[in-house]
Amino acid sequence: MFKRVVLVAALLLGLSPALSAQDSKFRVTGLFGYTLSDGVDGDPVLLGDGNFYSQVDVKDGPNFGVSFGFMFDPKAEVGFMYRRQASSLEISGAGTSRELGDAGIDSYHGYFTYYFGESDAKVNPYLLVGLGATHYNSVTFTRPGLGGTATTGGNTQFSTTFSTGAMINVGTNFGVKAGISWTPTYIKSDAAGYWCDPWYGCYLVGDAQYSNQFHFEGGFVIKF
Repeated sequence: MFKRVVLVAALLLGLSPALSAQDSKFRVTGLFGYTLSDGVDGDPVLLGDGNFYSQVDVKDGPNFGVSFGFMFDPKAEVGFMYRRQASSLEISGAGTSRELGDAGIDSYHGYFTYYFGESDAKVNPYLLVGLGATHYNSVTFTRPGLGGTATTGGNTQFSTTFSTGAMINVGTNFGVKAGISWTPTYIKSDAAGYWCDPWYGCYLVGDAQYSNQFHFEGGFVIKF
C-alpha cells in the first residue's frame, strides 16, 4: 500500500509545474522519523519462569506515514493521517525484563491544522490536533519458562495526537515539514478510591493510564 502512495506522490510531483499555488487545495504529505514510546503498569503477575512482571512497554523505533489534507481556508487544513511505528513488546518487573517480539503500532487520525503564516511564506509554523485510534498489533512469543508459543491479541484504543512544527515552501507546489508530535493512547483505568458527595453518594474513581508516543519527524509535501 505504501508503495502505491509513493507512486501517486511521484506522479503528482511530476505534474506540479503545471499547477498554480492559487489552485492548490489538496496536500499529500509523506512522513518519516523516530518515535519514543512508553507503556503501562499493573498488578504483578507470576509467569512460568518464576519471575513477577508488572510493566508492559512498547519500545522506541522508526516511524513512517502519510496524510491527505484539504485546505478549506488559506490557513486551515483538514485531513486524515496514517502513521506506523516499528516497535517490540517488553515485559518487566522485580528487577528483570524480557522482550517478547516485534509489535508494530498503527495510528489513524482525522486532523485539523492551522498555519500561522501566509500560504506563500517561506517558513510557515503550524499547529495540528487530531482524533482517532491507535492499534497495537498482535505479538507471537515463546512462553516464559513453559516453552511453546502463544500470541497476544491485537488491541485498538481511542487516541489523540498533537503536533507542532513548520512547513518550508521549497517551490510553488512542493514543501518540506519538520516537527514533533505527541500521541497519548488510552489503555485502561485502575481503581483509585472513592469520591463521596452528600447529595449524590459515593463513586469509584479511576486512575487512567495512557501509552504515549513522542514522534520526531520530517516529511515532504506535495500541493495540487
